[in-house]
Amino acid sequence: MSRYTGPRARVSRRLGTNIFGTQGEAAALEKRPYPPGVHGRTRRRGNNNTEYLFQLQEKQKARFSYGLTERQFRTVYDEATRRPGVTGENMLRFLELRLDNVVYRAGMGATRSQARQFVSHGHFKVNGKRVNVPSYRVRKGDVVEIKEKTRDNVIMQWNKDVLDRTPPAWLDKAEDGYSVTVYAEPIREQIDVPLREQLIVELYSK
Repeated sequence: MSRYTGPRARVSRRLGTNIFGTQGEAAALEKRPYPPGVHGRTRRRGNNNTEYLFQLQEKQKARFSYGLTERQFRTVYDEATRRPGVTGENMLRFLELRLDNVVYRAGMGATRSQARQFVSHGHFKVNGKRVNVPSYRVRKGDVVEIKEKTRDNVIMQWNKDVLDRTPPAWLDKAEDGYSVTVYAEPIREQIDVPLREQLIVELYSK
């Protein structure tokens, strides 16, 4: 399974936003709010701010935020173009409905990376069946729950008791905090990832 294992703060500084949602990235952005490298302070001045650069940045933000490789991300985009509706919104909807993202949105994972690891290790069930594929796409009415043997896990308990993350409106979290129901498919207003998806569409449309 391919995933990014390099320095996260460098990615966040290069793209100008906290991509992976960690405190270390937030501190790095506050301390050095410019791209990494010897010429980081001056790299993007003048004519360097091209249309292509902005489009590429948005694509990289989306790809790193959801933890996808280039090939995986392109596959999602290609499927979004084949579906009726607005391509950019379709793409974001497919990304939000990934199982690892649902676990993260529900507050069962501190970050998407952690949620992805939990899913990969088989700690979650969908409609009563164990699923260990992070890219599994949930549907309206699906119930995602933590396996009984995992509920006493120290990290899982910390996420449940300390994170206290409010799920988006399209997810209905149970009172005990161990399961979440996909109430509906998300609409654009319910997706709070700071992305300009139209720039991604323009990039791939060339």
